[in-house]
Amino acid sequence: MAPTRTRRLDAQKVAELLLEIGRRSSLEGGNPYKARAYVRAAESLRALVVPLGEVIRRSQLRALPGIGDAIARRIVALSEKGTDEGLERLRARYPASLLELMNIPRLKPSAVIQLHKELGIANLNEAEAAAREGRLRKVKGLGLTVERQILEGAPLARGVPGRMRANHAAELLQGAAEALRSQGFENITVAGELRRGCEIVSDMTLVGTSAAATAHTRLGAVGVDLVPPDKFGSSLLFATGSQAHLAQLENLARKKGLILTPDGIGKPGGALRGRTEEAIYDRLGLCFIPPELREGDDEVALAKAGKLPHLVEEQDLKGLLHVHTDFSDGVHSLREMAEATRARGYRYLGISDHSQSAHYAGGLSTDAILRQHELIDALNDEFRQSFRILKGIESDIRADGSLDYTHDVLASFDFVVASVHSGFRVAKMEQTARIIKAVSNPFSTILGHVTGRLLLRRAGYDVDMEAILSACAEYGVAIEINCNPHRLELDWRWHRRAIELGCLLSINPDAHSVRELDLVHWGIAIARKGGVGRQSVLNAKSPAQLIKHLQRRRA
Repeated sequence: MAPTRTRRLDAQKVAELLLEIGRRSSLEGGNPYKARAYVRAAESLRALVVPLGEVIRRSQLRALPGIGDAIARRIVALSEKGTDEGLERLRARYPASLLELMNIPRLKPSAVIQLHKELGIANLNEAEAAAREGRLRKVKGLGLTVERQILEGAPLARGVPGRMRANHAAELLQGAAEALRSQGFENITVAGELRRGCEIVSDMTLVGTSAAATAHTRLGAVGVDLVPPDKFGSSLLFATGSQAHLAQLENLARKKGLILTPDGIGKPGGALRGRTEEAIYDRLGLCFIPPELREGDDEVALAKAGKLPHLVEEQDLKGLLHVHTDFSDGVHSLREMAEATRARGYRYLGISDHSQSAHYAGGLSTDAILRQHELIDALNDEFRQSFRILKGIESDIRADGSLDYTHDVLASFDFVVASVHSGFRVAKMEQTARIIKAVSNPFSTILGHVTGRLLLRRAGYDVDMEAILSACAEYGVAIEINCNPHRLELDWRWHRRAIELGCLLSINPDAHSVRELDLVHWGIAIARKGGVGRQSVLNAKSPAQLIKHLQRRRA
């Protein structure tokens, strides 16, 4: 046991210990929910905006999400001693380096233990080497499946610690922001990578104001910057922009004989003003630069020239495409999805259940298609002109690049989302040719989730993106911006190039339930990050414009 500490550990360090306990416990086997409980408790501590010692003194630990009596007692002990008997017992059984393997997506704890016991593998490098050498294939219970998981997941595992998807970070920050508002702090605003619309977040930052603040004050495990109201804009600016963006602004300020700091902007030796971001950009001779664009690329030059794009907003979308129902693997009925979409103010809904090759997702037979189309016709008669349901399908792109169904069946749809759902390990040029062939099919309307990536879990399949975008532009096929926060592709780094080539982008929720219709929020964020304007978005068209576009595409 480590010696007793006289000073409590802060929330962040205790959260790290809880994560360690959770991961080591999962290696023990048994109840998986017990291990997850420690992970959830760690997340609650990470989002804490008051000192952990104060929470403990006030006996408020159990009020935090995911923290019951047993974990609360353990948090107190960990904060005082930095360890406990249970943790030390787990540490004695498994080397710390073994936890690296826990970061490999989809690799089960039982496989980690088997790698360690039967092959003596104790870290990520050793596991990757064994997989490359084919040593796992001969071990019963491991084999090719685990070999592939390691080879594909090792690069992702090295970047996992401290990183999370945007929706996860937003959930934690929302709770922290509410806690701050309940304490009387004002103007609590998300900053950092989440405000910049990044798909992966490694820093969680909030900025707010306090009448009692006389300088910048940092609070808790989440980065919270509390400042006087007259420094709010400059503090938010510095807490949001990338280092490259801020360096460009500081350089521009120097050229104008000004200084720019988190306290504001002004003449050297004079008063610094920083109440709003807009005023700071105006003082620099720039129009306001949306947070999503503040990456240090050419946004400052564009702002100086008055050429920043007018970014798409959620209210610009007139309808939703790529939505699933209980005809395939969706949760809700066609009527429920239609009424929920209509209630959100949209004017049309494109139904695109899975095609027949997707047996795993209840792909539609031709008979099911007929039944669905009859139901759509009946609902459209009921809705009259106020709302329209479009007949679509998410067609699997087969190994040879062809689409599911015969031409006469494909012709019965208003639109087709063409997507790869199998054969991810095909070589780059073969995969590219496969997708381009699908794009050239006259029935293809939208190319779905173009690389099949799952953020922090699976890298996308390797393709020549320039060639695919060029093909989409040539054949008039829109490219999907998939709104699911696990996907968020087309990657925002390719958005501008797609637009330059003449592509349309379709911001699709890929919703499988009523609740998932609201995933549009994340698609809009990533589209804005890529510099996408309303004029480049397929489903920003009115119903009449969209129907005309679809008819022209089919012709």
